[in-house]
Amino acid sequence: MSKLHSNVKAHRLSATRQIIEATFDGRPFDTIWDEFDPKPLGVGAIAQVYKAKVNSDLVPPSVLSGIPSSSQKTRASRIRETISPLIKQSPEHIPSTHVAIKVQHPKVAKTIYRDLRIMRSFAALINAIPTMEWLSLPDEVDKFAEMMKLQLDLRIEGANLEIFQHNFAQRPTVAFPSPYQEYTTRKVLIEEFADGLPLPMFLDLGAGPYNKELADMGLDAFLHMLLIDNFVHADLHPGNIIVRFYKSRTIDLHELIQILWSRPNNSNNQNGNGDSSKRKALDPKVTEEAIARLRPLKNNPGAWAAELEKLDKEGFRPQLIFIDPGLVTELNDANRRNFLDLFRAVAEFDGYRAGHLMIERCRQPDAVIEPEIFALKMQHLVLGVKSKTFALGQIKFGDVLHEVLRMVRNHHVRLEGDFVNVVISILLLEGIGRQLDPDMDLFKSAIPILREVGAQRAREAIAKGEAGDLGVSGAWLKVWVGLETRNLITASVQEVLFPLFAETDGRLNNLSSTMDCRQTSRIGIEYIFTSRIQKGDSLGPIDCLYTTEQE
Repeated sequence: MSKLHSNVKAHRLSATRQIIEATFDGRPFDTIWDEFDPKPLGVGAIAQVYKAKVNSDLVPPSVLSGIPSSSQKTRASRIRETISPLIKQSPEHIPSTHVAIKVQHPKVAKTIYRDLRIMRSFAALINAIPTMEWLSLPDEVDKFAEMMKLQLDLRIEGANLEIFQHNFAQRPTVAFPSPYQEYTTRKVLIEEFADGLPLPMFLDLGAGPYNKELADMGLDAFLHMLLIDNFVHADLHPGNIIVRFYKSRTIDLHELIQILWSRPNNSNNQNGNGDSSKRKALDPKVTEEAIARLRPLKNNPGAWAAELEKLDKEGFRPQLIFIDPGLVTELNDANRRNFLDLFRAVAEFDGYRAGHLMIERCRQPDAVIEPEIFALKMQHLVLGVKSKTFALGQIKFGDVLHEVLRMVRNHHVRLEGDFVNVVISILLLEGIGRQLDPDMDLFKSAIPILREVGAQRAREAIAKGEAGDLGVSGAWLKVWVGLETRNLITASVQEVLFPLFAETDGRLNNLSSTMDCRQTSRIGIEYIFTSRIQKGDSLGPIDCLYTTEQE
């Protein structure tokens, strides 16, 4: 089914010409473009995409005005976008007249509506079978139909691009193409051409020195969409992620002082040459250079890896581009609260509470089979995660979520469609991230975002004057503190305690194979067992009778 991403049979060029001319009020096709490549870049299930260069007379003002002006920036925004932990600059976006044109297949709507009628017929038939009604397949088909109908109007995708650009204005490690809204219709979407290399090339050949950076950037972007913005790209398969490169520039001390003390509305900053921040624009030639050096090496893994090392030493940094945001997930207030409460319960390793929350807030709580057993199974699953609390990078959260979905099916816990979409997105993103960085730690990546969540909830509570919500924000800050503590202890373990255990390996071998956890530190036992397992030692039975119910 991956062929449906970009390898579907293309429709004729004559149909494309006719649809585009109608979009431009009958203007002859050849007068619209300075350049037009008749071979589609990709052909999906609903539309196909071409590359072109739009006639300069037709470039809409909204695209040209997308170039940021320093005279409109506050001092705080200039400081925020200029200073990073490494004091390096991120790229500034420059609109381009090279565009990608998405053209809907003729009669695709008719085909989709026909398929939906077939699906509804089978759903109704299965729903009539005794004991199958709990699946409520007709409702699920209706949910799927709603998602498909949204993709039949390309104006929605254009609007989504603008929202994502706004949300990521201060997060330049991820970019979205600029849409040409003036020329976007139900059947045609024109957007800035995103020049780069598809992420699958990096998954197949490896990203070398950029492996961890790319994984962290993608996960950070997704967690921001999910936990902060509540506006999630719901179709982030590798084919919809592009990687391009830019060169960062280190700021010297004199320039940094100028940036900090320059006035935001200084008249010297209002002309094209007086931008005191001197923020480096994303040079298309630099991007093209990096791409031109890598693209010919896609069949030579050794040369590909060597070239990536060279790019890294020369100061090239990666940037992710997310495309095709026709499908997005926005949780309503109730579902968002449910998701954040569940995330918090798991982060606090309270699986029993998480299980009951899922039951209480599912679509049919009365239809759940053996709810208490479901909650206990969730507790067992979360305790399994807790037992590796100092090695979360080794836990595949995709496997954990897969097990949760299996229990949901067995106990008839009907989750909301939007909630399931979020879970599927997490499964997909973690799979991509672990291909790049096998040690990716979801909770570690969530730490800075949880700071923002706690602060955001606190601001909302203060604005509303609701003490209860303020308590919720405090709980989020508690989760953040707990994860920060775990992160610091993990660093201590790696740097101090594991080498110590390696030196005292002879003592460990004399350790009794049976231990009473009531008389020994839980953390100490974990360290000892970890050391022995790394050495390949066998372990005897362990009496893990803890002193408190919480433990």
